Amino acid sequence: MNEVKANYDEPWKEALGEYFEPFLQLFFPKVHSLIDWSKQPQSLDKELQQITASSDSGLRIVDKLFQVWRADNRETRILVHIEVQSQDESEFAKRMYIYNYRAFDLYEQPVISLAVLGDEVHNWRPSSYGYNLGGCEISLKFPIAKLLDYEAQWQDLEKSTNPFAVIVMAHLKTKATTGNSQQREQWKWNLVRGLYERGFERKDIIKLFQAIDSMMNLPQELQQSFEQKLTRYEEERKMPLLSNMELRGIEKGTRQTLQSNIISLLQKRFKVVPDELSKSINDIDDISELQRLLLETVSINSVTDFQQLLP
Repeated sequence: MNEVKANYDEPWKEALGEYFEPFLQLFFPKVHSLIDWSKQPQSLDKELQQITASSDSGLRIVDKLFQVWRADNRETRILVHIEVQSQDESEFAKRMYIYNYRAFDLYEQPVISLAVLGDEVHNWRPSSYGYNLGGCEISLKFPIAKLLDYEAQWQDLEKSTNPFAVIVMAHLKTKATTGNSQQREQWKWNLVRGLYERGFERKDIIKLFQAIDSMMNLPQELQQSFEQKLTRYEEERKMPLLSNMELRGIEKGTRQTLQSNIISLLQKRFKVVPDELSKSINDIDDISELQRLLLETVSINSVTDFQQLLP
């Protein structure tokens, strides 16, 4: 059975956009308490591109920038940085500092920088950057959330009605089952079944299902087994929250997102993508194959080399 790579970036990015308040409640409650939640936070994707320009696209990171309003009615920007794999500590902390001062320079307003560390190294916990030279001193300290710490809180995560508790559980079990697709399929099933048992609303079940399904990627035969379990479970309990049509719709949406991301990244790196290549990418139906190609897009040397990777 062929091993398939997990997909962390898109589920985290989508979940942050959908569940920003629960995200802060779970990971950074002090920051959450500063915000006037009667005013809708705004996701600033275009502004974020200015701040993260020239960053190394090969790093496994997710960045999001939000505009919020504090209780004193002042605007504040919150820059969230998700690190999936451990990087060089000094470079990570420096990047946090650079993004913070770029955001401050752009808005001339205070910026809160937050980091979520989703790697497997327990003692890798960068939380500050600075230097002192010739009497000139600069420094930045930023709060971090280490996902490995939540392994010890697994029972609390299982009981939680915070949607981001589900994202953390999916992340931890995806990491833990690297190289063991059978075990990943079992954990994927356990987590999806738990969505029904926690009392989430239908729309949240569908969104969280999408996140789990995308992150905990499986070989095709195990994915089929998983979907059969889900169908039987819903039939037995007369709970058709995810119909076959919706499952296929989710799969179609995931496929189209991957196809679009591959083409966009190729255009960003190489400026021109031949129409024939775009058509070939859009003709690929296998989600695991598209995920593989998306990862290859980050490091491939040319469009010609990429074409050689197509099935």
